[in-house]
Amino acid sequence: MNRSKLHESIINNSQMTFARSGGNGGQNVNKVNTKVHLIIPVTSLGGLTDVELIRLRSKLSAMINKDGCLFLDVDDERYQERNREIAISRLENKIVQALVIPKKRIKTKPTRASKERKLKLKKIRSEIKKNRGKIW
Repeated sequence: MNRSKLHESIINNSQMTFARSGGNGGQNVNKVNTKVHLIIPVTSLGGLTDVELIRLRSKLSAMINKDGCLFLDVDDERYQERNREIAISRLENKIVQALVIPKKRIKTKPTRASKERKLKLKKIRSEIKKNRGKIW
């Protein structure tokens, strides 16, 4: 995966629409379109192999609509320009994280010493509980 190519393709191929958003900004939120709705077709993402595209579609399936477009809404800041930057970087980070292949876990067995310690502690605990009973 080529991250610079990915960044360029997001900037060049994405469509952004704007809407009024709630949150910070006072009366400003009622009259300025600061919320960013970013849409980009998955097929137009550059710098990804076919295998990576398949993995991306499965990992980010909740963010992909039936037309095969990735979408993201951002209304964190009061300013539209800042929300645009956040949307682009957030989408790029989500794509990169989706393509990370987790390491396979290697199962381990308890050592002989740890097994013996466990049995010893069980014996001690058993004796403590046995001594709590009534004395005849």
